[in-house]
Amino acid sequence: MTFIRFTRIAAFAAGLLGAALALQAHAEDKPAEIRIAYPGAGTGGRPLGTGTFLATAQIKGVLEQEFKADGIKVKWSFFPGAGPAVNESFANGLVDFAGHGDLPLIVGRSTGLKHKIILSAGRFGNTYFVVPNDSEAKNLGDLKGKRLATFKGTAGQLSLARVLEKYGYTEKDFKVISMDNDTTKAALATKDIEGTLISPFDLEARGIAKRLFEIPRDPKITSVTSFWVSEDFEKKYPHIVQRVVNALVKQAAWDSDEKNRDPLFKLWGQSGAVPYSDYVKSWEGYTLKERNTPLLDDYHVASLKRSIDESKRYKLIRRDVDINGWIEPKYVNNAVKELKLEGYWPEFDANGNPKK
Repeated sequence: MTFIRFTRIAAFAAGLLGAALALQAHAEDKPAEIRIAYPGAGTGGRPLGTGTFLATAQIKGVLEQEFKADGIKVKWSFFPGAGPAVNESFANGLVDFAGHGDLPLIVGRSTGLKHKIILSAGRFGNTYFVVPNDSEAKNLGDLKGKRLATFKGTAGQLSLARVLEKYGYTEKDFKVISMDNDTTKAALATKDIEGTLISPFDLEARGIAKRLFEIPRDPKITSVTSFWVSEDFEKKYPHIVQRVVNALVKQAAWDSDEKNRDPLFKLWGQSGAVPYSDYVKSWEGYTLKERNTPLLDDYHVASLKRSIDESKRYKLIRRDVDINGWIEPKYVNNAVKELKLEGYWPEFDANGNPKK
């Protein structure tokens, strides 16, 4: 084989390789599927979320409509096992996007899961400590040594720890057992537990439970919900991430419009996890904008930092979590600008107070 012939063959092979790489790069311009995990499910495991604009977007098929013309399938998976189950699925490479409460988000990060927080998806609200309807307890002290329920590994466990600490107790002062939402309601009815944090109104109306006490808006007790994307997906498809965020921010604006308050609560009530009537009563005194904001403002960042510190102090994580580089606000900032929603949502400072 002459040198000239060899050179021509090599050049031809290089051209084929270049074409193949170009085709591969073109194929990776968009994914075949967008996989979204929801940390929970409706009553009986029905595939419905509740309580956030993420749930509204799923019920209304917002992302499916956004990507229909591209031939990109949107797959929602609902996990009755909540945040810990989402973490397990993500660790197995089965999730691209998900919403998470603070504790499972932090636990996942501490174990090496790689994701970027790209939206805020829920905050604030009152906190209700509920006991069986015939309970004789007058305060938390009367329940020392008794059975309290929380869904361990979820944001609810961290909320319970904060409430107990507020009144001078820790989990060690009680018998804290793990139960999901449906099981907790049943256990209140059968009196297999003596207390829990849960929305009370439907349970009270049915004579199952009553409030032992209620903590009005306290940003140090409540926490934030975050929506995240896997680092791998973001690196491959940043333009798809932006479109997902744009669609969700547009939905968040609808959820934040007061004329949609009643239709919104009816949509969320379809899951059965929290009845429509509970939303009507528990959201009294709050604007839709303050609770549905997608902005990654100072409060969102400070709330996560506080949750990291508490998770270490309560020995719920073994490794430290660095918040630097974890939160990526550019997508929501771009969406707000593109949709002309600047100033639509109030921003909150690190203490949860509206900025002036």
